[in-house]
Formats: sequence, structure tokens, C-alpha cells
Amino acid sequence: MRKYRLRIGLDVDDTLYECNSYALELLRQRYGDNPAFEIDHIDSWGKLGDIADERLAYFGDPEFVRNQPIYPGAQKFVKDLCKFADVFFITAVPPSCMSARAERLRADFPEVPDTNILIGTRKDIVNLDILLDDAAHNISTSQASYPVLMRRPWNSDLSGLLSVNSYADFVHLAKSIGNSFVGKPPDLTHGGVLCIVGPTGTGKTAIAEALTHDPRFFKPLTTTTRPRLQSETENAYRFVSKEDFLQAKKEDRFVETTVYGKHYFGTSLSEFEPIKEGKIAVLPIDVCGALTLRNLYRSKAMLVYTDRDKKRILANILRRAVTDEDKIHRLMSLDFEMRNKELCDFAVCIDDGLDHVVATIIDKLGLEN
Repeated sequence: MRKYRLRIGLDVDDTLYECNSYALELLRQRYGDNPAFEIDHIDSWGKLGDIADERLAYFGDPEFVRNQPIYPGAQKFVKDLCKFADVFFITAVPPSCMSARAERLRADFPEVPDTNILIGTRKDIVNLDILLDDAAHNISTSQASYPVLMRRPWNSDLSGLLSVNSYADFVHLAKSIGNSFVGKPPDLTHGGVLCIVGPTGTGKTAIAEALTHDPRFFKPLTTTTRPRLQSETENAYRFVSKEDFLQAKKEDRFVETTVYGKHYFGTSLSEFEPIKEGKIAVLPIDVCGALTLRNLYRSKAMLVYTDRDKKRILANILRRAVTDEDKIHRLMSLDFEMRNKELCDFAVCIDDGLDHVVATIIDKLGLEN
């Protein structure tokens, strides 16, 4: 268990204060309505090659920085973090905006010491336990033990890494990391959730299917917007349109949701009903969904990391019957996903053989083989 308070770094623009959306609103006031001024239009970092690029000029204006709207709940979010962590603001603004940024942060978040306001472009040299940022390039170069992505339209194509959709999600994640999952060990002998976490190509689906041959396990049906592969049966997933998925999410019909390669995945609460009968739900799932289920089921949830020789992982990804773009996303996320091993209860390696992996999991669960 940690003997010190966590050091948590928070990005500011588009994490605590509206930046892109505020700049687009100012452009809308100047030019009128335009599809390029919708926030979902900003689907990548930096220039887009159209009129929306004019928003970038605001980012170097002290008056813009001084008046950025604060996200609802941001002040409570920072106060909650300060109860169990040392919070640092890690923010990059031009020299002309530094005073405006510091003044605003001091006024809005007085519980954070002035010395914890770090202004500069080299976020990669700051030593932290956790960093929350919306920019992919800051996540990929961060020296933080756990870089966490704040989901925004311009980073929806990133997959397999720690990410959150809300302040509440991040607080849960930070507390889980801070506790290092120390305490009462998981007990699934009377039912629970077994989350199988790991990079693409490490055998997650094969392990889940092998376990469900045992009547003590079952696999909840996941809903996805991903197209069905030729090799998949119609009931491999519940395949729906993006519109239907987002409507279901809006109605809180999913226990957990995630984005992988720009496709949405989610599992509804009704899929977990057999747990009440003492059965174990087994899910191949990304780490964010796994942590959500851990927060829900607590000591009745266990996370298993699936490992494999890296060359075999790469070969498996390249052989996949998916688009080249999808392969690129999976390859780019590989190193991030390999970090997730530290967040799991134990690891298995598919290279040891499927039967051995299944026997190991059953033994770790304390079940008779």
C-alpha cells in the first residue's frame, strides 16, 4: 500500500475549462451557424483545414483565457481529489496568457497551492502518479505511472488505454489506483464478475469461451456498433446502430460502455442477472469497463490480465480481418494496454496453453477444477 498521497496532474483546457467549444461559440457569434462550428466536427488535434481553424487564434488571447467557461462540477471534482491526493495543474499556454491562466486557477480552485500550478509545454518531464489530459500526444509521452485520457471528440479513435468520460469516473479510478486494490481480496465463489483484460491478440475471447463450457460461468451479451465480422455468428454481439446505442446510453441502460476503434461497446445490467444464482460472468473487456464493473461489484469482481509474447501479438493484429485503420489503432494502443497489467489481480499467458490458463483461473478463483 502507498505510504504517501497520490500526485495527480490535471490538464486545464478541455478538462477543467471549455476551450474548443468556447472558441467555436465565439466563431458562431462572428459568422453565424456553420456545421464546422459544432464540437463533434473537431475530430483531431490541431488544424483541420477549414474555417474552424480560426478557433486556434483564440488560444493565445489572454482575454479568452480569462473568460473560458468552467465545466459544471469541476470545482467539486478538484475539491474531492484534494481530500486524498496532491493535485497539480499541468497547463500549456503562451507566455502572454500565463498570468491570466494562473489568476483564474487561483480564484476557481483556492484549495490547490500556488506552487502546484505548473505552466509550460513539457508535460512529458513532470513526474506524477496519474495524469488526466484530453490530448493524445500528452498521454503518449507522459512519464506518469498512469496517464488517463479525458474522452473528447478529437480522441475517440484511441483505444485500449485508461480513459474516462466524466469526473466521477476519474475519482473512482484514482481511488482504485491509490488503494492499489489492497484490502479484502475478491471472492467469486458465490457469484461475481471475471473481467479478462489485455491487448488484442492475447486470447481474451478464446479464454472466455473456454470458461463458459463450465456451467458455473456465463458470458453476458455485449452490445456494439461495430459491424459483424464474417467469422462471427449473429449472436456473438448485439449489433445495433450508433444512434440506437447512444440513445440506450442516454437512458442509462448500460452498466459500462467504452469506445474501441471508434466503435461503441456496452453491457446492460440485465445481462448480469445469473450472478444472483451464484454464477460468474466472464467478459473480455477493456480496462475502463473492467474498472467500472469493479466499482459496481467491489469484492465480487476480479480482473485477469492476458499476456503474450509481443511478436505474437503484433502478428495476430496484422492477420486480423479488419480494416487497415483498425489495425493501426490496435497497434498504437498496444503499449498503453500493456501498462494495464498493474491494475489487474493476476496475469495469465495464452502461450502456456489454453487448458493451463483455464486451470489457473479456476484455481485463483478458489473453485474445484
